[in-house]
Amino acid sequence: MSDLEDIPVELSFTPRELVGELDRYIVGQRDAKKAVAVALRNRWRRRQVKPPLRDEITPKNIIMIGPTGVGKTEIARRLARLARAPFVKVEASKFTEVGYVGRDVESMIRDLVENAVALVKKEERQAVSDRARANAIERVLDVLVPEEPQGFEVGEKRTSTRDKFRDMLESGALDERRIEVERQEKAFPSLEIFSSQGGVEEMGMQFQDMFGNLFPKKTKRREVLIPEALEQFTEQEAEKLIDQERVVRLARLRAEQTGVVFIDEVDKVAGRESGKGPDVSREGVQRDLLPIIEGSTVSTKYGSVATDHMLFIAAGAFHVANVNDLIPELQGRFPIRVQLQSLGEDDLLRILTEPENSLPKQYAALLGTEGLNVQFDSDALESIATVAASVNQRAENIGARRLHTVMEKLLEDVSFRAPEMPNEPFVVTKAFVESQLSDVVEDQDLEKYIL
Repeated sequence: MSDLEDIPVELSFTPRELVGELDRYIVGQRDAKKAVAVALRNRWRRRQVKPPLRDEITPKNIIMIGPTGVGKTEIARRLARLARAPFVKVEASKFTEVGYVGRDVESMIRDLVENAVALVKKEERQAVSDRARANAIERVLDVLVPEEPQGFEVGEKRTSTRDKFRDMLESGALDERRIEVERQEKAFPSLEIFSSQGGVEEMGMQFQDMFGNLFPKKTKRREVLIPEALEQFTEQEAEKLIDQERVVRLARLRAEQTGVVFIDEVDKVAGRESGKGPDVSREGVQRDLLPIIEGSTVSTKYGSVATDHMLFIAAGAFHVANVNDLIPELQGRFPIRVQLQSLGEDDLLRILTEPENSLPKQYAALLGTEGLNVQFDSDALESIATVAASVNQRAENIGARRLHTVMEKLLEDVSFRAPEMPNEPFVVTKAFVESQLSDVVEDQDLEKYIL
């Protein structure tokens, strides 16, 4: 397992520091945050353990129980970002038992590996970005100052001209100039194979790669502005500098050792076999999930990938079904259970005020692009939280997602008129909130409002 040293060290937050980072974006849910913080720290701890004991330490998978819109997905997503780990979110209800029409469970591992490849490629591009940019500049200069017949005087003159053009290029003086570039196009139409069987789905990807390499690449010449040409050349040069075999090797390793798979709506497959109807398929999905979560090897277009040390986080509302309705073997693979709490009015107000990416800040930034300076009074935010909590109680409780629909309804007219409004501060007050949302508050028939 010496290859573990090739994986960039996950940001070694202590559990307390990690909870603090999650607090910047997610309100409440302390128990869930502590559980994922310990799970992430255990990965760092495992890497400090010497083999062969290291291989025996497996992740402690987590199952989150709570209504929609309380932060289950966001906690898992932020966790993966903080760890710089490949992350994939899947819905258990999209999967069906082998033999039924639908996606097979192994597809989530293939998606995870694809994400890992994209993650590693991005990091490798950043590592070679300076060299790629330098090479791209040379290619632009080759177009601007083409080769001339050899000779000392001619060569010296060309070098001087090239240096002048380089200075102009770097200063931006040539940004409005156009040059002709070549761009590769696909010579073979894309091929898609739809099947519920993982092997056939994988075969489809292999066919696409094979035929893509068999047919010659077509090139098309077109004129573009120099900044666009620089961008295109930089991308091409970065691809040349990147070691693709290293990318694939690191991506597989990263997926195996640090991958996070978030399985949402797991309660939708929490049905015991009754001998007829959809229950057969639901229990079949659970039994198909079991070997993946226990640890198995999945075939992907980048090679075989082991799932033994991936972290699986399952989540569900469990309104109708219960966690105990899952088959015992699957329950055993999720030793950590966390109950997330419903969000009340106070929680919704905190969501509007505390996170760095709060909705009021997002709307202010969006409308700021039109020159409109939108500000929110504290009383207005309290009123928005009250309306959202009220609608959640009277209609389906969708948690924090209700704030999105309430805010959209509140600022619908302002968003429409923003380009025509004067460039002066626009303050959202409690009176404005009440005037815009009075119909929603008073009318018990919420079906007429898209809330």
